[in-house]
Amino acid sequence: MLDEEHEPLPTPRNDHNPYTLGSVCGHNVVIACLPNMGTNPAATVATSMINTFQSIRFGVMVGIGGGIPSKVNLGNVVVSQPVADYHGVVQGDVGKLERGGQFVHIGSLNRPPNALLIASN
Repeated sequence: MLDEEHEPLPTPRNDHNPYTLGSVCGHNVVIACLPNMGTNPAATVATSMINTFQSIRFGVMVGIGGGIPSKVNLGNVVVSQPVADYHGVVQGDVGKLERGGQFVHIGSLNRPPNALLIASN
């Protein structure tokens, strides 16, 4: 995945994530794997990473996306596009059940940075 792998840096005692450091197309990157599936482990790892590497500009989650159109192939990079009341990625497991049995999604992730939206066009 990396064009070049860098030597590990010391991490704070309270950060228990193993990181892989390197570069892709001249951009320095930090890679971490989740210890378990789910939004809580993802948030914990991301928070520790941001605290340890304070110059991070963008976070990219790589994994399985539910509800992705069939025209997206393995290895494609997908950038969410804000639509109506949703900033981007819709959390399929966050919502409320209204009268009549209608499930309404109420959770969405933050809007992607404009630089990524512009680059994806």
